[in-house]
Amino acid sequence: MEFIIGAVSAVGAGCFTNPLEVVKTRIQLQGELKKKGHYVVHYKNFLHAFYIIGKTEGIFAIQKGLAPALAHQVVLNGVRLGGYQMAEERGWNLNREGQLSMLNTVKTRLQSQAGESIAVGHQHKVEGTVSALRTAYREGGLGGLWRGAGGSLPRMMVGSASQLTSFYVVKEYLANNKHYVIPFGLLNTFIASMVGGVVVAFAMGPLDVISTRLYNQGVDQKGRGLLYDGYIDCVKKMWKTEGLAGFYKGIVPCYVRIGPHTVLCFVFWDQLKQLQRKLTGQPPDIPAASV
Repeated sequence: MEFIIGAVSAVGAGCFTNPLEVVKTRIQLQGELKKKGHYVVHYKNFLHAFYIIGKTEGIFAIQKGLAPALAHQVVLNGVRLGGYQMAEERGWNLNREGQLSMLNTVKTRLQSQAGESIAVGHQHKVEGTVSALRTAYREGGLGGLWRGAGGSLPRMMVGSASQLTSFYVVKEYLANNKHYVIPFGLLNTFIASMVGGVVVAFAMGPLDVISTRLYNQGVDQKGRGLLYDGYIDCVKKMWKTEGLAGFYKGIVPCYVRIGPHTVLCFVFWDQLKQLQRKLTGQPPDIPAASV
């Protein structure tokens, strides 16, 4: 049940935030391996990107890649949040004093595919989820379906660690602060989620850009990347041509996407957990540090 609750929470959030992911992906690919001023700027900023995508490709284009994005959420957050809930209920994330311890390729292709006049990055000619899977398999066999996974792993590790840790640290701090107490509940969860969104956006932003570039690059007949030989090669080439700013491309839409997604996901998660405990006759879900 813990894994179902985590998956449902993430799917609910994903339905609202996928358009933000589409915009983020487009901006991250804009000006790939080109110095500032040497490429056409299709998307001037976050809001302008929304306008251009809707005007050029139609309003439904902002939900490109929704099906694989939700499937991704089921697998990722079903395991991540479900596993964390199991650890939380069993006290595995607490120290001896009962306090929280800090020690203890499809989606991107669909979202990056744009109308010819506003295309950025390599354009994979696919028509949907099944088409994208077939193309990836045709280009690289079984390994093609996992291409870019090496770039995604650091992103997931840093993102999950910073998001869950900051969320629970802030949540407990707000509930136990002597000067202003915000007890566990909806407001507490909302504020903690917003802070968690800021932390994860800045910690994961550069890794997210690298992951997007690796996932989206074209391949030759042997399935080798046309732009990058691997993770380190991508970092070197980005640094040389785009500088530090290149790693933070799309940081605003990155936060605008991660912030609401974190809030919605954790609010849904907390409320579903409370409902589960109520239906099973268990006491309210209150971390041990507050008892």
